[in-house]
Amino acid sequence: MKSNRKVEENFLWDQIMKKHFSIAWTFPKLLVSSVLLISIICIFYNLSFSNASNPSNHRSNIINTLHVVDQAMPPPVSSPPKLGPPEKTTLHHLVFGIAASARLWEHRKNYIKLWWKSQEMRGTVWLDKAVANRISRIVSETLRLGFEDVRWFVMGDDDTYFVPENLVRVLSKYDHNQLYYIGSLSESHLQNIHFSYGMAYGGGGFAISYPLAKALAKMQDRCIQRYPGLYGSDDRIHACMAELGIPLTKEPGFHQYDVYGSLLGLLSAHPVAPLISIHHLDVVEPIFPNVNRVQALQRLRVPIKLDSAAIMQQSVCYDKTRSWTISVSWGYTVQIYRGIFSVRELEMPDRTFLNWYKRADYTGFSFNTRPVARHACQKPFVFYLSNALYNKNTNQTASEYVQDRLPSSECKWNMANPSRIERVQVYKKPDPHLWDKAPRRNCCRVLPRKKKGTMAIDVRVCGDDDVIELQ
Repeated sequence: MKSNRKVEENFLWDQIMKKHFSIAWTFPKLLVSSVLLISIICIFYNLSFSNASNPSNHRSNIINTLHVVDQAMPPPVSSPPKLGPPEKTTLHHLVFGIAASARLWEHRKNYIKLWWKSQEMRGTVWLDKAVANRISRIVSETLRLGFEDVRWFVMGDDDTYFVPENLVRVLSKYDHNQLYYIGSLSESHLQNIHFSYGMAYGGGGFAISYPLAKALAKMQDRCIQRYPGLYGSDDRIHACMAELGIPLTKEPGFHQYDVYGSLLGLLSAHPVAPLISIHHLDVVEPIFPNVNRVQALQRLRVPIKLDSAAIMQQSVCYDKTRSWTISVSWGYTVQIYRGIFSVRELEMPDRTFLNWYKRADYTGFSFNTRPVARHACQKPFVFYLSNALYNKNTNQTASEYVQDRLPSSECKWNMANPSRIERVQVYKKPDPHLWDKAPRRNCCRVLPRKKKGTMAIDVRVCGDDDVIELQ
């Protein structure tokens, strides 16, 4: 996987967290070809992470129960989905396979604690040792663990943050009885050229339906032997998918994030699609300033709990009296620009990041971007989420965003100065069925001022006649 390209593949198993886990050592069969000899030792255990408010308070515990699976014993195979009237897909129908670095596990497990729901979710963390196929083999091995009532196998990395509710929303659109391979690409044009524009990048996560996992398990060992020269495990999965005739179904909410620097530009102009995953957490800067990476992700849990469907969704509106343009990335940031900017321009990510080869070359991205403003008067005023709450009487969320810092140079334009705004309050009704309809950007409007130094904004579903324009 591209997630750990620069992390060594040979790991030693350390200690594993949390009591009541089930551990086994499995020894898959040796895969021998004229070019490559691969011996895999996968160490796995059932995930049972808690969602305590302070991840730093968690302590790892040595597991006192060890189950050894005899290599000679036939492995169990998960049962097919139950027959009968179809029921709605839930987190219970998903099984996660997380590829983890044993050397980095004590650190990276804190990312997983933030999104794992121990009472609703099932899965395994695989700590690789010796030369390993890693996630390509995990698909088949997870299938053989015998989980009941499985519809989807979801693969990811230990430095990937998932939004489980949105993952379920996306997978619910597809018939899990069919053969589906769902994921997304790299943000790096060169990465996609080198590997494939038709491959699901594993760090951003991808999902394989149960029938496809069964078909893959039958032929994967033979398939892997045919591609000894492929570098990544997600590359090998893609090769096997090609032999099965299954194309990638692209969902833009899976984010590989093969970039360096700040994700502000990418997250504040998120595509009109549910946010599913954020990868390379150890590579990019914390998504909120003045906190570490875990603390930054911890702050996202509040808006995700209130309105997971809307997290990071961009709305654009205008303050007509002051000729300002406001871009709201709900649950993350509000940005105020002097002057009038079109939605077409603001929906392109601001280049606050470098590409995977650490070049400031906009042609290296596989999507449109816009340059960071250099003129003092054109730089946005950025307000980051500080808190959010829900008012059950009005069925409305109220989220507050506080100004990060002022632009360094003083603007001499003869127009209203956004520096006088200290905080922005955004009001919005949760809409859990937002993605049950055709995708459409939410609308917003600036509310009359009630308090000095504060701007109030209403975000809502656009009406039939709504157009995002300055009248």
